Amino acid sequence: MPEKRRLCPADKKALSYAKDRRNSFGENDKAARKAIPARKACENRKNRRKAVQALDTYETLDEASADLVESSLTKDVERVGGWKKSPDQPLADHIAQQNDSRDFRDGRKQWVDTKLIDAKEQGHTSFTYSWRGANVDSKFDSD
Repeated sequence: MPEKRRLCPADKKALSYAKDRRNSFGENDKAARKAIPARKACENRKNRRKAVQALDTYETLDEASADLVESSLTKDVERVGGWKKSPDQPLADHIAQQNDSRDFRDGRKQWVDTKLIDAKEQGHTSFTYSWRGANVDSKFDSD
């Protein structure tokens, strides 16, 4: 059996960025530890409930319907298309999103500071600014 190739640190980092994932759905990641197993358990209970209900009516059905119920129970037809966890965001995308939001915040603060200084120099008591579509009225005390 051939030896496994050792990775250099840069390759390890690239592999980590490709394979690792982060929860980016805006909810608490600790809550997902309980919510995911709960959703799976709920889905399984729902499937078992449907199977029991189908078996309760099994004796009263005609032969064709009984074969259909038996076939659907053995093939797990009810399970198809149930709840499935959507994949988390890849780490590379998550870091890029963090950097974009950081650049947005820093640029906005610098932009507003320069607008504030300009408005004070012109003797205004307030100014309206629009930063990427968000209209904001800003009032300040003239010093």
